[in-house]
Amino acid sequence: MEQYIGIMSGTSMDGIDAVLVGFEDNKILHVQMHSQSFPEKLKTRLIELIDSYRAEIHVLGEIDHELALCYADAVKQLLQKSNTDSSKIAAIGCHGQTVFHSPTTQFPFTMQLGDGNVIAAQTGIRAVVDFRRMDMAFGGQGAPLVPAFHQAYLNSKREKRVILNLGGIANITVLADDDNSVLGFDTGPANCLMDAWILHCLDRKFDKDGEWAASGTVIPELLDEMLADDYFKQPAPKSTGRELFNLDWLNKHLQKISSYRKEDVQATLLELSAVSVAQSVKKYGPETEATYVCGGGAFNKILMERLAFHLPGARVANTEELGIQSQQMEAVAFAWLAMRRIKNEPGNLPTVTGARKKVLLGTIYDPKTF
Repeated sequence: MEQYIGIMSGTSMDGIDAVLVGFEDNKILHVQMHSQSFPEKLKTRLIELIDSYRAEIHVLGEIDHELALCYADAVKQLLQKSNTDSSKIAAIGCHGQTVFHSPTTQFPFTMQLGDGNVIAAQTGIRAVVDFRRMDMAFGGQGAPLVPAFHQAYLNSKREKRVILNLGGIANITVLADDDNSVLGFDTGPANCLMDAWILHCLDRKFDKDGEWAASGTVIPELLDEMLADDYFKQPAPKSTGRELFNLDWLNKHLQKISSYRKEDVQATLLELSAVSVAQSVKKYGPETEATYVCGGGAFNKILMERLAFHLPGARVANTEELGIQSQQMEAVAFAWLAMRRIKNEPGNLPTVTGARKKVLLGTIYDPKTF
């Protein structure tokens, strides 16, 4: 058995998930998890950085270092909680915090913060970071990367499956009999717009169980206006993030609506997430028999109900049925991606990212001293 640690902090920025995973012969033997919140000051700086589209260079450097310290602390807490010595860990796979993702411009780039040097030095464990840029260098979107893990561990010959991750952004994996037929892409917003709106209106971090959305009524003209965005018309593979779906984007659409109640906007944002996901599943996975949901949105009761409504021909369930808790999925995937990199095995699926080739993903930082 080999043990790896995976770290994920997604576009919803609700904190850090760190998992300790035991792998053996392409099987997951155990998963232990630790979650912790970002320091409020750091989270505020991150949101300001992402929403402003600009930053002074020294701010980028400071956040890069501070994030790495937070990731390293999460690793230490996880090791202590699981009573595991750092020498037993082969490597850490850390996604980092995405602050900008621009895969379709003349000079494509993506930026994740969290210095691998600091993570390795603070933990004494090899750190694998910067997973996305090699895929982009070979013409890919650099995202999503988790579908490769879904295909390796969650595929079934008995059932046609889609894996749906509801983080800040929603992405789907349409599993297939072989790697060359797998599809995966970002469908659009999951929680990011709902989180931004409720923070703006009620100073709450998220809409627990979708209760505020449930108190409102969908505004049809607003829903149609948002669904007309060019992103929803783009063919897969495609990827997106908070650099597109943010409060400014929402406000531009709200300006075209004569009047509205705030809770009705929230209801419409939830419906936008459900409809855009359902449209993608129907288009790219028309034979789907079950959609398994992971990520924070899996805990939003109303969102899950609306997904089931819009996908009447397929069962909608939690990935816990497949043996992986919804909150663990992405962190486990990056533990697996770290293992792939350490073993010099490719981590991307070109049919998902659009890359020309399968490539090695991630840069290895070794804390070995002399």
